Amino acid sequence: MTSAVISVEYEQPIASAACDTRHAWARVPAEPSKAEREALKSRIRRLLRERDAVMVSHYYVHPDLQDLAEETGGIVSDSLEMARFGRDHPAQTLVVSGVRFMGETAKILSPEKRVLMPDLDATCSLDLGCPADAFSAFCDQHPDRTVVVYANTSAAVKARADWLVTSSCALDVVSALHAQGRKILWAPDRHLGDYIRRETGADMLSWDGACIVHDEFKALELELLIEAHPGAKVLVHPESPASVIALADAVGSTSGILAAAQRMDAREFVVATDTGLLHKLRTLNPGKTFIEAPTAGNGATCKSCAHCPWMAMNGLADLARVLEKGEGEVHVAPALGRRARVPIDRMLAFTAGLKEGHPAGSLVAGIGAA
Repeated sequence: MTSAVISVEYEQPIASAACDTRHAWARVPAEPSKAEREALKSRIRRLLRERDAVMVSHYYVHPDLQDLAEETGGIVSDSLEMARFGRDHPAQTLVVSGVRFMGETAKILSPEKRVLMPDLDATCSLDLGCPADAFSAFCDQHPDRTVVVYANTSAAVKARADWLVTSSCALDVVSALHAQGRKILWAPDRHLGDYIRRETGADMLSWDGACIVHDEFKALELELLIEAHPGAKVLVHPESPASVIALADAVGSTSGILAAAQRMDAREFVVATDTGLLHKLRTLNPGKTFIEAPTAGNGATCKSCAHCPWMAMNGLADLARVLEKGEGEVHVAPALGRRARVPIDRMLAFTAGLKEGHPAGSLVAGIGAA
Protein backbone atom coordinates (compact mmCIF):
# COMPACT_ATOMS: atom_id res chain seq x y z
CA MET A 1 0.00 0.00 0.00
CA THR A 2 1.18 3.52 -0.78
CA SER A 3 1.23 6.35 1.76
CA ALA A 4 0.10 9.91 1.31
CA VAL A 5 2.22 12.77 2.67
CA ILE A 6 0.50 15.59 4.52
CA SER A 7 2.28 18.84 5.38
CA VAL A 8 1.06 20.47 8.57
CA GLU A 9 2.08 24.02 9.44
CA TYR A 10 2.09 25.37 12.97
CA GLU A 11 3.70 28.29 14.73
CA GLN A 12 6.89 27.91 16.71
CA PRO A 13 6.02 28.09 20.39
CA ILE A 14 8.67 30.59 21.50
CA ALA A 15 10.91 32.72 19.31
CA SER A 16 13.98 31.81 21.33
CA ALA A 17 13.22 28.09 21.52
CA ALA A 18 15.55 25.59 19.92
CA CYS A 19 12.76 23.96 17.95
CA ASP A 20 13.12 24.68 14.22
CA THR A 21 10.36 22.38 13.02
CA ARG A 22 7.93 24.61 11.12
CA HIS A 23 6.41 21.86 9.01
CA ALA A 24 5.27 18.60 10.44
CA TRP A 25 4.42 15.72 8.16
CA ALA A 26 2.55 12.48 8.30
CA ARG A 27 2.34 9.36 6.16
CA VAL A 28 -1.28 8.32 6.15
CA PRO A 29 -1.81 4.64 5.26
CA ALA A 30 -4.12 3.86 2.38
CA GLU A 31 -7.52 2.57 3.45
CA PRO A 32 -7.59 -1.24 3.00
CA SER A 33 -10.37 -2.97 1.13
CA LYS A 34 -12.88 -5.04 3.10
CA ALA A 35 -11.05 -8.26 2.22
CA GLU A 36 -7.66 -6.76 3.09
CA ARG A 37 -9.02 -5.44 6.38
CA GLU A 38 -10.34 -8.83 7.48
CA ALA A 39 -7.13 -10.58 6.43
CA LEU A 40 -5.02 -8.07 8.37
CA LYS A 41 -7.18 -8.39 11.47
CA SER A 42 -6.94 -12.18 11.36
CA ARG A 43 -3.17 -11.98 10.96
CA ILE A 44 -2.85 -9.52 13.86
CA ARG A 45 -4.97 -11.67 16.17
CA ARG A 46 -2.69 -14.62 15.46
CA LEU A 47 0.49 -12.58 15.96
CA LEU A 48 -0.74 -11.13 19.25
CA ARG A 49 -1.18 -14.65 20.60
CA GLU A 50 2.16 -15.86 19.26
CA ARG A 51 4.12 -12.84 20.53
CA ASP A 52 2.48 -12.65 23.98
CA ALA A 53 1.37 -9.15 23.01
CA VAL A 54 -1.53 -6.86 23.83
CA MET A 55 -2.84 -3.78 22.01
CA VAL A 56 -3.09 -0.39 23.72
CA SER A 57 -4.92 2.12 21.50
CA HIS A 58 -5.80 5.76 21.94
CA TYR A 59 -9.28 7.13 21.23
CA TYR A 60 -7.92 9.22 18.35
CA VAL A 61 -6.59 6.40 16.14
CA HIS A 62 -8.49 4.67 13.35
CA PRO A 63 -11.66 2.82 14.46
CA ASP A 64 -10.15 -0.45 13.17
CA LEU A 65 -7.36 -0.18 15.75
CA GLN A 66 -9.78 0.76 18.51
CA ASP A 67 -12.14 -2.13 17.81
CA LEU A 68 -9.35 -4.68 17.37
CA ALA A 69 -7.73 -3.67 20.66
CA GLU A 70 -10.94 -4.34 22.56
CA GLU A 71 -11.73 -7.52 20.64
CA THR A 72 -8.33 -9.00 21.58
CA GLY A 73 -8.26 -8.13 25.29
CA GLY A 74 -6.48 -4.82 25.00
CA ILE A 75 -7.74 -1.35 25.77
CA VAL A 76 -8.91 1.84 24.10
CA SER A 77 -8.42 4.78 26.41
CA ASP A 78 -6.84 8.13 27.13
CA SER A 79 -3.14 8.42 27.88
CA LEU A 80 -3.58 8.00 31.66
CA GLU A 81 -5.41 4.69 31.36
CA MET A 82 -3.01 3.57 28.62
CA ALA A 83 -0.16 4.12 31.06
CA ARG A 84 -1.85 2.16 33.83
CA PHE A 85 -2.98 -0.70 31.59
CA GLY A 86 0.42 -1.24 29.97
CA ARG A 87 2.14 -1.29 33.34
CA ASP A 88 -0.26 -3.78 34.90
CA HIS A 89 -0.97 -6.17 32.00
CA PRO A 90 1.01 -9.45 32.08
CA ALA A 91 1.80 -9.42 28.34
CA GLN A 92 5.49 -9.04 27.59
CA THR A 93 4.93 -7.02 24.42
CA LEU A 94 2.82 -3.86 24.27
CA VAL A 95 1.64 -2.58 20.90
CA VAL A 96 0.85 1.10 21.32
CA SER A 97 -1.34 2.71 18.66
CA GLY A 98 -1.03 6.43 19.20
CA VAL A 99 1.85 8.88 19.09
CA ARG A 100 5.47 8.63 20.14
CA PHE A 101 5.20 10.02 23.66
CA MET A 102 2.62 7.33 24.48
CA GLY A 103 5.01 4.60 23.42
CA GLU A 104 7.80 6.18 25.44
CA THR A 105 5.58 6.37 28.52
CA ALA A 106 4.68 2.71 28.15
CA LYS A 107 8.38 1.82 27.93
CA ILE A 108 9.26 3.99 30.94
CA LEU A 109 6.67 2.21 33.07
CA SER A 110 7.51 -1.24 31.70
CA PRO A 111 11.24 -1.18 30.90
CA GLU A 112 11.41 -4.98 30.92
CA LYS A 113 8.77 -5.26 28.18
CA ARG A 114 9.04 -4.79 24.44
CA VAL A 115 7.03 -1.80 23.26
CA LEU A 116 6.14 -1.59 19.57
CA MET A 117 4.41 1.13 17.56
CA PRO A 118 2.98 0.92 14.02
CA ASP A 119 5.01 4.02 13.03
CA LEU A 120 7.71 5.55 15.21
CA ASP A 121 7.46 8.82 13.30
CA ALA A 122 3.95 9.45 14.65
CA THR A 123 4.57 12.38 16.95
CA CYS A 124 2.77 15.37 18.47
CA SER A 125 3.01 19.13 17.93
CA LEU A 126 3.16 19.67 21.69
CA ASP A 127 6.11 17.30 21.94
CA LEU A 128 7.85 18.84 18.91
CA GLY A 129 7.27 22.33 20.23
CA CYS A 130 8.89 21.69 23.61
CA PRO A 131 12.54 20.68 23.00
CA ALA A 132 14.16 19.27 26.12
CA ASP A 133 17.22 21.53 26.13
CA ALA A 134 15.21 24.73 25.70
CA PHE A 135 12.69 23.61 28.28
CA SER A 136 15.36 22.68 30.79
CA ALA A 137 16.92 26.13 30.40
CA PHE A 138 13.47 27.67 30.95
CA CYS A 139 13.12 25.66 34.17
CA ASP A 140 16.58 26.71 35.34
CA GLN A 141 15.51 30.34 35.06
CA HIS A 142 12.71 29.72 37.56
CA PRO A 143 14.06 27.38 40.26
CA ASP A 144 11.40 28.45 42.77
CA ARG A 145 8.60 26.87 40.75
CA THR A 146 7.27 23.31 40.82
CA VAL A 147 7.51 21.93 37.29
CA VAL A 148 4.29 20.34 36.05
CA VAL A 149 4.25 18.95 32.51
CA TYR A 150 1.51 17.52 30.38
CA ALA A 151 1.76 13.92 29.20
CA ASN A 152 2.20 15.12 25.59
CA THR A 153 5.95 15.54 26.01
CA SER A 154 9.14 13.61 25.40
CA ALA A 155 10.79 11.35 27.95
CA ALA A 156 13.53 13.96 28.36
CA VAL A 157 11.02 16.70 29.23
CA LYS A 158 9.25 14.38 31.68
CA ALA A 159 12.62 13.69 33.28
CA ARG A 160 12.98 17.42 34.00
CA ALA A 161 9.56 17.61 35.67
CA ASP A 162 8.38 17.28 39.25
CA TRP A 163 4.87 16.22 38.25
CA LEU A 164 3.28 14.73 35.16
CA VAL A 165 -0.42 15.23 34.45
CA THR A 166 -2.99 14.33 31.83
CA SER A 167 -6.02 16.47 31.04
CA SER A 168 -8.09 14.17 33.26
CA CYS A 169 -6.10 14.87 36.41
CA ALA A 170 -4.37 18.22 35.76
CA LEU A 171 -6.95 20.30 37.67
CA ASP A 172 -6.75 18.06 40.74
CA VAL A 173 -2.95 18.02 40.84
CA VAL A 174 -2.50 21.75 40.31
CA SER A 175 -5.30 22.56 42.78
CA ALA A 176 -3.55 20.47 45.42
CA LEU A 177 -0.16 22.06 44.73
CA HIS A 178 -1.71 25.53 44.79
CA ALA A 179 -3.30 24.77 48.15
CA GLN A 180 0.20 23.96 49.41
CA GLY A 181 1.31 27.45 48.33
CA ARG A 182 3.40 26.27 45.40
CA LYS A 183 4.04 28.32 42.30
CA ILE A 184 3.79 26.34 39.06
CA LEU A 185 5.88 26.20 35.92
CA TRP A 186 3.62 24.61 33.30
CA ALA A 187 4.31 23.06 29.89
CA PRO A 188 3.65 22.75 27.08
CA ASP A 189 0.01 23.54 26.08
CA ARG A 190 -0.85 27.19 26.66
CA HIS A 191 -4.61 26.71 26.33
CA LEU A 192 -4.75 23.89 28.87
CA GLY A 193 -2.43 25.87 31.15
CA ASP A 194 -4.64 28.95 30.94
CA TYR A 195 -7.74 26.87 31.64
CA ILE A 196 -6.11 25.35 34.74
CA ARG A 197 -4.97 28.77 35.94
CA ARG A 198 -8.47 30.22 35.54
CA GLU A 199 -10.08 27.30 37.34
CA THR A 200 -7.61 27.00 40.21
CA GLY A 201 -6.27 30.53 40.70
CA ALA A 202 -2.74 29.08 40.83
CA ASP A 203 0.33 31.19 40.13
CA MET A 204 1.36 29.61 36.82
CA LEU A 205 4.13 30.46 34.37
CA SER A 206 3.47 28.69 31.08
CA TRP A 207 5.43 27.47 28.10
CA ASP A 208 3.80 28.67 24.87
CA GLY A 209 2.82 25.53 22.94
CA ALA A 210 -0.40 24.33 21.35
CA CYS A 211 -2.01 21.27 19.81
CA ILE A 212 -2.40 21.77 16.06
CA VAL A 213 -5.88 20.22 16.22
CA HIS A 214 -7.47 21.93 19.24
CA ASP A 215 -5.83 25.28 18.52
CA GLU A 216 -7.89 25.54 15.32
CA PHE A 217 -11.39 25.43 16.80
CA LYS A 218 -13.23 28.68 16.04
CA ALA A 219 -15.57 30.36 18.55
CA LEU A 220 -17.48 32.44 16.00
CA GLU A 221 -18.16 29.44 13.78
CA LEU A 222 -19.08 27.39 16.84
CA GLU A 223 -21.63 30.01 17.86
CA LEU A 224 -23.23 29.77 14.41
CA LEU A 225 -23.33 25.99 14.68
CA ILE A 226 -24.99 26.23 18.09
CA GLU A 227 -27.63 28.54 16.62
CA ALA A 228 -28.33 25.94 13.95
CA HIS A 229 -28.64 23.20 16.61
CA PRO A 230 -30.27 24.97 19.58
CA GLY A 231 -30.82 21.79 21.59
CA ALA A 232 -27.25 20.55 21.27
CA LYS A 233 -24.83 20.44 24.18
CA VAL A 234 -21.24 21.51 23.54
CA LEU A 235 -18.40 19.27 24.74
CA VAL A 236 -14.92 20.81 24.65
CA HIS A 237 -11.42 19.55 25.38
CA PRO A 238 -9.42 22.06 27.48
CA GLU A 239 -6.61 22.19 24.91
CA SER A 240 -8.98 24.45 22.95
CA PRO A 241 -8.81 28.27 22.96
CA ALA A 242 -10.50 30.09 25.85
CA SER A 243 -13.17 31.57 23.56
CA VAL A 244 -14.22 28.03 22.58
CA ILE A 245 -14.12 26.75 26.16
CA ALA A 246 -16.41 29.63 27.17
CA LEU A 247 -19.15 28.17 24.94
CA ALA A 248 -18.95 24.68 26.45
CA ASP A 249 -21.61 22.88 28.44
CA ALA A 250 -18.92 20.48 29.62
CA VAL A 251 -15.12 20.75 29.51
CA GLY A 252 -13.05 17.62 29.92
CA SER A 253 -10.44 15.15 28.79
CA THR A 254 -11.32 12.43 26.30
CA SER A 255 -12.65 10.26 29.12
CA GLY A 256 -14.43 13.27 30.59
CA ILE A 257 -16.15 14.02 27.29
CA LEU A 258 -17.24 10.39 27.00
CA ALA A 259 -18.71 10.50 30.50
CA ALA A 260 -20.49 13.80 29.85
CA ALA A 261 -22.11 12.50 26.67
CA GLN A 262 -23.48 9.50 28.52
CA ARG A 263 -24.59 11.57 31.51
CA MET A 264 -26.40 14.38 29.67
CA ASP A 265 -29.90 13.86 28.35
CA ALA A 266 -29.46 15.86 25.12
CA ARG A 267 -29.91 14.08 21.80
CA GLU A 268 -27.34 16.20 19.94
CA PHE A 269 -23.80 17.15 20.87
CA VAL A 270 -21.20 19.40 19.28
CA VAL A 271 -17.75 18.02 20.05
CA ALA A 272 -14.58 20.12 20.07
CA THR A 273 -11.80 17.55 20.16
CA ASP A 274 -10.11 15.19 17.71
CA THR A 275 -12.71 13.50 15.52
CA GLY A 276 -11.18 10.13 16.36
CA LEU A 277 -13.21 10.24 19.58
CA LEU A 278 -16.48 10.27 17.64
CA HIS A 279 -16.20 6.53 16.98
CA LYS A 280 -16.35 5.71 20.69
CA LEU A 281 -18.95 8.41 21.36
CA ARG A 282 -21.26 6.94 18.72
CA THR A 283 -20.62 3.37 19.84
CA LEU A 284 -21.53 4.16 23.45
CA ASN A 285 -24.48 6.40 22.57
CA PRO A 286 -26.30 4.88 19.58
CA GLY A 287 -29.36 7.10 19.99
CA LYS A 288 -27.43 10.36 20.03
CA THR A 289 -25.96 12.55 17.28
CA PHE A 290 -22.43 13.95 17.46
CA ILE A 291 -21.38 16.91 15.33
CA GLU A 292 -17.79 18.00 14.75
CA ALA A 293 -16.99 21.49 16.02
CA PRO A 294 -15.76 23.82 13.24
CA THR A 295 -12.09 24.51 12.64
CA ALA A 296 -12.63 26.69 9.56
CA GLY A 297 -14.75 29.67 8.52
CA ASN A 298 -17.29 30.31 5.79
CA GLY A 299 -16.10 29.45 2.32
CA ALA A 300 -13.65 26.80 3.47
CA THR A 301 -13.71 23.46 1.69
CA CYS A 302 -13.57 21.65 5.04
CA LYS A 303 -15.60 23.02 7.95
CA SER A 304 -13.86 20.69 10.39
CA CYS A 305 -10.50 19.05 9.81
CA ALA A 306 -10.00 18.19 13.47
CA HIS A 307 -7.96 15.04 13.19
CA CYS A 308 -4.34 14.68 14.24
CA PRO A 309 -2.24 13.78 11.17
CA TRP A 310 0.15 11.75 13.31
CA MET A 311 -2.61 9.70 14.92
CA ALA A 312 -3.73 8.96 11.37
CA MET A 313 -0.36 7.30 10.67
CA ASN A 314 -1.40 4.25 12.68
CA GLY A 315 -2.74 1.51 10.42
CA LEU A 316 -3.48 -2.21 10.37
CA ALA A 317 -0.79 -3.08 7.82
CA ASP A 318 1.99 -1.42 9.81
CA LEU A 319 0.72 -2.94 13.02
CA ALA A 320 0.88 -6.41 11.48
CA ARG A 321 4.35 -5.71 10.09
CA VAL A 322 5.89 -4.62 13.40
CA LEU A 323 4.39 -7.59 15.21
CA GLU A 324 5.72 -10.00 12.60
CA LYS A 325 9.19 -8.50 12.19
CA GLY A 326 9.78 -6.89 15.57
CA GLU A 327 10.24 -3.49 13.95
CA GLY A 328 9.01 -0.22 15.39
CA GLU A 329 10.42 -0.86 18.85
CA VAL A 330 10.48 2.05 21.29
CA HIS A 331 13.72 2.55 23.21
CA VAL A 332 14.32 4.82 26.19
CA ALA A 333 17.77 5.02 27.79
CA PRO A 334 17.55 3.30 31.20
CA ALA A 335 18.87 6.25 33.23
CA LEU A 336 16.53 8.66 31.46
CA GLY A 337 13.64 6.26 31.92
CA ARG A 338 14.24 5.98 35.66
CA ARG A 339 14.25 9.76 36.06
CA ALA A 340 11.18 10.22 33.84
CA ARG A 341 9.31 7.58 35.80
CA VAL A 342 9.36 9.66 39.01
CA PRO A 343 6.70 12.21 37.94
CA ILE A 344 4.70 9.51 36.15
CA ASP A 345 4.54 7.35 39.27
CA ARG A 346 3.54 10.40 41.29
CA MET A 347 0.63 11.03 38.94
CA LEU A 348 -0.49 7.42 39.06
CA ALA A 349 -0.23 7.30 42.86
CA PHE A 350 -2.10 10.60 43.13
CA THR A 351 -5.00 9.50 40.91
CA ALA A 352 -5.18 6.10 42.63
CA GLY A 353 -5.29 7.87 46.01
CA LEU A 354 -8.12 10.12 44.89
CA LYS A 355 -10.11 7.07 43.78
CA GLU A 356 -9.57 5.56 47.22
CA GLY A 357 -10.95 8.71 48.84
CA HIS A 358 -7.74 10.24 50.19
CA PRO A 359 -7.67 14.06 50.44
CA ALA A 360 -5.76 15.61 47.55
CA GLY A 361 -3.59 17.63 49.92
CA SER A 362 -2.29 14.52 51.61
CA LEU A 363 -1.18 13.17 48.23
CA VAL A 364 1.10 16.13 47.46
CA ALA A 365 2.22 17.06 50.98
CA GLY A 366 5.98 17.30 51.18
CA ILE A 367 6.37 16.69 47.43
CA GLY A 368 7.65 19.63 45.43
CA ALA A 369 10.79 19.54 43.40
CA ALA A 370 11.85 15.98 42.61
